[in-house]
Amino acid sequence: MVMVMRPELLQAAAERNLGVLATIKRDGRPQMSHVGFVLDLEQGALRISVTDDRAKVRNLRRDPRASMFVSGRDGWSYAVLEGTVQLSAVAQAPNDPVVGSLIQLYRDVQGQEHPDWDDYRAAMVGDKRLIATLRVEHTYGITS
Repeated sequence: MVMVMRPELLQAAAERNLGVLATIKRDGRPQMSHVGFVLDLEQGALRISVTDDRAKVRNLRRDPRASMFVSGRDGWSYAVLEGTVQLSAVAQAPNDPVVGSLIQLYRDVQGQEHPDWDDYRAAMVGDKRLIATLRVEHTYGITS
């Protein structure tokens, strides 16, 4: 199989921060979730905040292959980024490194500071949040 990396699709996806993450359910069908993300073009990886007890995380632990669908602003163009996902540790304490990474991810996705970082830190631990990092291996789509 030939791996294709189309820079214009990566750039189009990097300009957005909402997409649909598709993971593989036990029966082989896709499980899709609307998620916020940030794409690091230099690293060729996108990061997503996920909750430990959700289907997408269970699916990724069983099979780390995933795809991210990102719609263009015009509604017709799109990019699909396929790759393998690595999961971080689950946030355990308000000041652990995972929470620090989740804070940076929040800033990157939202483009602003949170109004109450103490509350955010506690929520990340309470939600059992972690970061899913998709290393982009293949792209396809249509640019406008």
